[in-house]
Amino acid sequence: MSTMTRFVPFRTAMSDVAVLQNRLNSIFNDFARPEGATQESLALGNFIPACDIYEDEHKLALTLEVPGISQNEIDVRLENQTLTVKGERKLGEEQKEENFHRIERRFGTFVRSFTLPVTVDTNSIAARYDAGLLTISLAKKEAAKPKQVKIEIASSSTGSSPQQVEGAKS
Repeated sequence: MSTMTRFVPFRTAMSDVAVLQNRLNSIFNDFARPEGATQESLALGNFIPACDIYEDEHKLALTLEVPGISQNEIDVRLENQTLTVKGERKLGEEQKEENFHRIERRFGTFVRSFTLPVTVDTNSIAARYDAGLLTISLAKKEAAKPKQVKIEIASSSTGSSPQQVEGAKS
């Protein structure tokens, strides 16, 4: 008796690409690793906080995940149209690297830079830190906010628009 399996055309190709990418990453990491460093070393743990960017008609907001970092250790700066967020997530002082069996959390310094659009008012920026989330709100310039204009619709019974009728009377 034979079994039928569903054919998914890109499953094997994608898994082959993933295996190849992991192997190449491993080769480059082995090449760049200092002499005597183990694969589970902290040197490999680069911390880059994830960021969500949200925009509506009034503002642009960035939310960065920075758990384990106090707000005093986060530096937010604006220079020209570039917003830069810097910080460092540290391994606890009482814990030593050689006592760990495995380290999967990422530690280290990070720098994230964002080029802001010219529609952002760089004089109106606010930052809020709550439960490991840093939210930066950037107000938009008035010229960039959408405007609504009510347009009157003329009736077709007169044969002319209201502006033409008013102009003819003067």
